[in-house]
Amino acid sequence: MLSLVDSVFYWSDLFGTAVFAFSGVLVAGRLRMDGFGVIVLAAVTAIGGGTIRDLIIGAEQVFWVADTLYLWVILGTAMLGIYIVRLPRRLPWYMLPLADAFGLAVFTVIGADKALSHGTSGMVAVVMGVITGVAGGMIRDVLAREVPMVLQREIYATACILGGILYTGALVLGLPTLLATALGMLGTFVLRVAAIRWHLSLPAFSLTR
Repeated sequence: MLSLVDSVFYWSDLFGTAVFAFSGVLVAGRLRMDGFGVIVLAAVTAIGGGTIRDLIIGAEQVFWVADTLYLWVILGTAMLGIYIVRLPRRLPWYMLPLADAFGLAVFTVIGADKALSHGTSGMVAVVMGVITGVAGGMIRDVLAREVPMVLQREIYATACILGGILYTGALVLGLPTLLATALGMLGTFVLRVAAIRWHLSLPAFSLTR
């Protein structure tokens, strides 16, 4: 029986899965892929990062193998997404970035928490949080033959790093898990939203002759 906090975390994770899957649907639609291509991009975006994380930390089962509801959420999102993007009236432009930022915050903390539960160090936990948050999108972009967004100037992975550090740091300081979770998610979410709102970006590395 899940506690209230665990239940909120679980359903937030499913929401983030749906949001990330929908971003895969949008890329597939832009590239005029067929239905199978839509599902593939939706799936790798939503569960790619968590899959890599579970394989690295040696989890007994990859999370979506243990709980197939994640796969149903992806399939349902792909089907619904194909319909939604054809509607003449769409959601306000800021809804998807905000939802994506929330999903990123959830994935980051879940990734770091799962790594810590498997006995990793705090630094490795931060890395696992970043991988959980961004690796799926990187795979999506590679399949779409694009330079992954996180390898450009976008403040995306940086937000994950901040959130992972806040979460693991709070636990090291002995703060309650609930407070550590709130700090980690809030740090990721606020930095990502600030980057979107004020067009913040990292300085580019450029070699000139």
